[in-house]
This record gives sequence, structure tokens and C-alpha cells, in this order.
Amino acid sequence: MTRTSFTELLSGLELLSNGRVHAVIPEDWMQGRTTYGGLTAALCHEAAKRVAGDRPLKAVQVAFVGPSAGDVVVSPTVLREGKNATSVSTDLVTQTGIAARCLFTFAAPRTSHLNMRDLDVPVDIPPPADLDRYVPRAVGPAFAKHFEMELASGPPPFAGSDDADVYLWLRHGDETAQAGPHDPTHLLAIGDVPPPAAMAMMKTPGMISSMTWMVEFLDPAPTTEGGWFLNRSLAETAIDGYSAQAMTLWNRAGQPVMVGRQTVAIFS
Repeated sequence: MTRTSFTELLSGLELLSNGRVHAVIPEDWMQGRTTYGGLTAALCHEAAKRVAGDRPLKAVQVAFVGPSAGDVVVSPTVLREGKNATSVSTDLVTQTGIAARCLFTFAAPRTSHLNMRDLDVPVDIPPPADLDRYVPRAVGPAFAKHFEMELASGPPPFAGSDDADVYLWLRHGDETAQAGPHDPTHLLAIGDVPPPAAMAMMKTPGMISSMTWMVEFLDPAPTTEGGWFLNRSLAETAIDGYSAQAMTLWNRAGQPVMVGRQTVAIFS
């Protein structure tokens, strides 16, 4: 299978009128029968930022409505532009209809006496150089071959574990993307790479599917050493075939850059 790097995929986007973006999703960016969710969110951001002005991205809410593949078009709509914030919605559409809908909030910095980030990295997390590859390139979903993953703490998928708290070092396999800049498009693309933490509780392989994803950006353009980011995925519930999980992303220096929540459907 021919591989299209993340950099090549972005450079090949067709920019249409009114901020719309057209893309052709290669097979190597698929997750089963649909486009990898992180790429879906990244493409939606590419369209949203074209109509949002120069305010940095603060938050995004993603609803994965249905499968997408092949030709897709993302259409942005400015819902409101206020004094400090701009709200933009996007629809990613295929020939069969809407596959994803996102709501982006772009917001200018505000003056405040509050300055608190209670999101420290555990002191016992080893650096990526001391770890083995988490997913060999010969296995896993097609899109995973575009990323490097190393298990820093917690159980792997299908371990039948009571613990569903997993730390992974992540980076783009594309050397150009590793070098940055690490803007929201790059962070969204890497932030959805880890398997849902609830998979560590499963005893045998089974299907999962992301339904919603909410992300808040603490730093819209972080720097990091070697392109590495540390991700924590914590399954807080797994009830009636659905899991709710919390997610945190730090740069190599241990500075939090992104937090999120995700609803995952479990077919097992």
C-alpha cells in the first residue's frame, strides 16, 4: 500500500470557495471503514481556521456522525464573531451525507489574575528513548503506521486489566510533522491516536468506535523535543456498551498543552 505522509496530505488539500476544503482520503489513513478520527478533526480545523480570523483555537467539539472515505468536503460556517471569541461550525460531507460535525471556539487571550494548571506529569514516567514501540508497523489499523507510539505506563489493549489508566508517548512518523510547528491541526491529528483506555479492560479483541470528542487547547502552538508528546487516557466509566474517558496531552518538558474527553462505543 502506498503511504501518504501527513505533510503530503495537507499540502494536497484543494482550497475551494467560502473556506471549503476538499480532500481525498487515502486507504492508509483509514480506521476500519472510516477515516481516522484525528484526521477528520484536523481537516475540519483546516477549513474552520480559514474563516475564523487570527484568534487562536481554544476548544473544539467533534461528533463522529458516520463513516467517511474517499472524496470529502469540509464546509465552515461562522456562527458568531464577538468581542473576544469566534464560533465556527464545520460539516465534513461525503457522497452519502454528513460524516462529522464540529464546533470550534477561537478566542483571544484575556487579562486575568488567575494562573493555575493542576496537570503535572507523574514523576515515574520514563522518557521515550527507554521504551519499546507500542504498535509494530506490521499490525494495527492502517492509520497507526503514520505514528510512533511507546507505552510509558499502564496495561496494553486486551489485557483484561482492572486498570484503565494508560500513558503513551506519541509523535508523527512524518519527520517534517515531527519538527513542527505543532499547531492545532497537528495536535488534533496526534491526539486521537491512542486506543481508548477501556480496551485495556477487554479480555479479547473487539470493535470500538469514537462517538464524540471534546478538546481544549492550553497552548495553541507548543514546542516539544523530538516531536514527542505524552498522552494520558483514563477510562472513568464503561457501562452499557459505552465508555467515557478523560485525556491529557503534555509536551516533552511536561507542560500540559491539551485536555479532552471522549465518548466511545464498545462492541464487545
